[in-house]
Amino acid sequence: MTQHTTGGIPPHTLDDDRLIRELRSLHDTRVDTLRHGSADALDHSTTRITELEQEYLSRRPEREVDQDRLRAGSRARAGQPQDDVQDEERSQ
Repeated sequence: MTQHTTGGIPPHTLDDDRLIRELRSLHDTRVDTLRHGSADALDHSTTRITELEQEYLSRRPEREVDQDRLRAGSRARAGQPQDDVQDEERSQ
């Protein structure tokens, strides 16, 4: 469990649905915070998103990764060569 520092509800106490809602809410407002928030607001947002994302990942260490979200999938959609990218992804 990660250390809770933001003052919000501790991420480990949130059920899965609430955890996803919290993440979506922060991601939805992230650009506005970046563009118009104070340095403290941006730091708080970054810390809270990190806490929530770490909790999500700790619950799903073997989560399904969409192959289209990898570099090779992106290059395939763009019609770009993939040989070197596939080698890179296998080595990670």
